[in-house]
Amino acid sequence: MKTFNTGRITFEYPNEWDVEKADILSNPDCIATLSKGQDNLINAVMFPTATNLDDYKIFMEDAISDDGGVIIASDFTQIAGKDAIKLHANMDTPEINFDIHTYVFIEKGDIYIFELRTLDISGESEREFKNIISTFEILK
Repeated sequence: MKTFNTGRITFEYPNEWDVEKADILSNPDCIATLSKGQDNLINAVMFPTATNLDDYKIFMEDAISDDGGVIIASDFTQIAGKDAIKLHANMDTPEINFDIHTYVFIEKGDIYIFELRTLDISGESEREFKNIISTFEILK
């Protein structure tokens, strides 16, 4: 296992995953991008928010549906000792069909969104993603 640490957040991730250069030009809120091969991408963002998990869950579901996604599951959960939203959806675009697994945390006026986009139907990448999220800590 390796450790990702920005000084504000930290989490552990398997050796098979690579940290990519975060695309902060097109997404200034990006705090981490990890990949495993061509079929798996985790993107993590953080930004200030005044919303709460209840309202954000509705917003997120609407945004995915508006983009043509099909929500498979959307639940409140507890992971890494924190309340979170756990969402699973399928996106079918003309170019590609992929699954999205998302965890959302809201702590002290900041929102943290971790999203896995995957083509892996075996469930292995989803399990690894859940293990990564279970080690997530907010340092400040």
